[in-house]
Amino acid sequence: MRILFIGDVVGNVGVEMIQTYLPKLKRDLKPQATIVNGENSTPVGRGISQKIYKQLLASGADVVTMGNHTWDNKELFEFIDDATKLVRPANFPGKDVPGLGWTKLRVNQATLAVINLQGRVFLPPLDDPFATADRLVDEIRKETPVIFVDMHAEATSEKRAIAEYLKGRVSAVVGTHTHVQTSDEQIIDHQTAFLTDAGMTGPTSGILGMQSASVIGRFLNQRPARYEVETNDAGILGGCVIDINDETGHATKIKRVLIDPAHPYDN
Repeated sequence: MRILFIGDVVGNVGVEMIQTYLPKLKRDLKPQATIVNGENSTPVGRGISQKIYKQLLASGADVVTMGNHTWDNKELFEFIDDATKLVRPANFPGKDVPGLGWTKLRVNQATLAVINLQGRVFLPPLDDPFATADRLVDEIRKETPVIFVDMHAEATSEKRAIAEYLKGRVSAVVGTHTHVQTSDEQIIDHQTAFLTDAGMTGPTSGILGMQSASVIGRFLNQRPARYEVETNDAGILGGCVIDINDETGHATKIKRVLIDPAHPYDN
């Protein structure tokens, strides 16, 4: 099975990059499943709307994952329970959390499970992602060994730790949230594909997709600032493609995907 994963979609530019390049990537890379992180995809860069959720699916996403901005657009509460292809972090606390923490899809003769987790270092203290992963992976492996984890976390050490903890039990752990693609793609112990961060899909200018002035101002004066999404037309798309053995669930190959002005797409 080949999986294409695309990192955090930011604002209108990010959605436009998905609409422009995801069909081309699917045509050329021929993935059997495509996962897109959409937690920053609204025009203000926080949360997701039903319209954008449908646009991401229409552009070729099979599953949309989320992160720490899951609840920032209140419209989500109106459709999340019916959004069977939308996955929010599974370790949100509480008994009756809206939506799904993981989902599955049939891929030819195999089944792919997609789990979303959120880290706790430098982020709100959710339930333990390690304990949540233990519970979910044990349950899911009764049905399929092919398991993809979107680990939405700030600390690189926490992302690597969850990958080491789950190695051999899941097919891939790919980090999101920091919006900067790392160059450490690898297959841990010839079993689990890992990438610290897939990078973002959004505007190339500004700071992590946001206009520079407000971000710099906050560093200078330590006062609250409203971050605005950069609307520069130039875009970046970050992600990776992973090959997995359907029978063992072990990854066999991982390769980064990067499209930006310095790395134009050939087709």
